[in-house]
Amino acid sequence: MASIFIITGKGGVGKTSVAAAHAVRSASEGRNTLLVSADMAHNLGDIFQTRAGGHVQEIGPCLSVLELDPYLLMREEYPHINRAIANLSGSMGMAVGQIGDSYMIPGLENLFSLLKIRDLYLGGCYDRIIVDCAPTGETLSLLKLPELLSWYVEKFSPVGRTLTRVLTPFARIRYQMELPDGAAMDELGQLYEKLIRLQELLKDPEITRVRLVCIPERMVVEETRRSYMYLNLYRYPVDSVFINRILPEKTGSSFMDGWREIQSGYISELESVFTELPITRIPWYPQEIRGAEAVRRLSAEVMDDDRLFDRPVRTDNEIYARIEGGYSLTIRVPGASPEDVEVFPRDMDIDIRIRNFMRSIPLPGVLRGARPSSVRLEDGTLTICYAVKEKPEMTTEDNH
Repeated sequence: MASIFIITGKGGVGKTSVAAAHAVRSASEGRNTLLVSADMAHNLGDIFQTRAGGHVQEIGPCLSVLELDPYLLMREEYPHINRAIANLSGSMGMAVGQIGDSYMIPGLENLFSLLKIRDLYLGGCYDRIIVDCAPTGETLSLLKLPELLSWYVEKFSPVGRTLTRVLTPFARIRYQMELPDGAAMDELGQLYEKLIRLQELLKDPEITRVRLVCIPERMVVEETRRSYMYLNLYRYPVDSVFINRILPEKTGSSFMDGWREIQSGYISELESVFTELPITRIPWYPQEIRGAEAVRRLSAEVMDDDRLFDRPVRTDNEIYARIEGGYSLTIRVPGASPEDVEVFPRDMDIDIRIRNFMRSIPLPGVLRGARPSSVRLEDGTLTICYAVKEKPEMTTEDNH
C-alpha cells in the first residue's frame, strides 16, 4: 500500500529541508518517491538546485518532484467553476485571485493542491508521496471547508439547481449578475465528493502520517502544541516531531552559549508535551541546506532510522463506550485547557469548539434525543457522557 507523509509546521522552521531529506531517504531504499510542494511559496527547485514546476520532474533514481500550481489545477480540472467565479466576481465586484485566465477565491488555493495529491495517490505510480505542506495555520484552516462546501451543495442541489436556473435570467437583467450554470454546479458537487474522500484518505493512519517540524523558540513551541491539539481533534494521525536548528554543545561564544541554554529549556518542554511521539533532533548546520549533496547529508545523518516510515501512531481517538446509565464519547485533545473547550449539542451532532476551531461530530442512533449529562477534560482527554432512560442493545463498542 502506498503512503502519504505530510510535513508541516510554522513558516520558516525548515519544513522543506525535512521533507526533502525524507524523500531522499525513501528513494535510497528503492521506493518510487514523489516529493510534492503544496505550499504556494515553492522552493523545491531551490533546495535541489534544479528546475521544478507544475509538472512532475524526475531528479534522480526513484525520486521525482512536483510544485503544485492551484491556478493551473483550477483552470484544467474545474473549468466551469473557474468560469463561474470569474463571471460572479466580475458582476459583483468580488475580490478574487487571478493569474492569467485562472481565478481563485482567497483561501482555496491549498485545497486544490491537496485534492491533486489525492489523485496522485489513487494513480498508483508512487510508493511514497512526501508532502511539503503549507504552514500549519493554512493547513488547519482546510479542515473547515467540508462543512462550508456541504452547505452550498445542499442549498443548490437539487432544489438550488432549479432555483438557479429560474433566477439566472432575472439576476442577469435586474442585477447584471451571472449565477453558476448547471455545469458549474455539477463540478461543485464533484469537488465536494472529492473533498470528503480526501479527508477519509488523510485520516487513515494506514495511509497517511502527519509530521510536525519546529524549532526551539517560544512562539514556535506554542504553535506546535496547538497544532498537535487541533490535529487530534480532527483525527489526523500525527506520528513524529522534528526539532530543527539545535545549536551544538560547544560554540566557543558566551552569546551562543546563552542561546543554547534557552533552546535547552524549550527542547525539554517539547519532550514533556510529546511524550508519546518519537522526537528527532536536527542540528543547526553551519551551511544552509541547499543542493542535492546537502540534502543527502541531512538525510544520512538525521533520517538514519529503520522505522522512519513505519513509526507507530495512536488510533484510540473518538471512542464511544457503554457506561452505567448511558454512553460516553472520549476524544483526545492533548494540550487543551478546560477554559479553551466548549461543547454544544445540536440535533444529532455534538459541536466541540477549542479556541477558534470547531468540529461537528455525528452521534450514533442510540443517542437520538440524548443530551450530555457531563463533560470533563482530564490529562488531554475530553469525555462527554450521555444518560439514556432505556438501555438499547449494544454488545460492542462503536468506534469512530
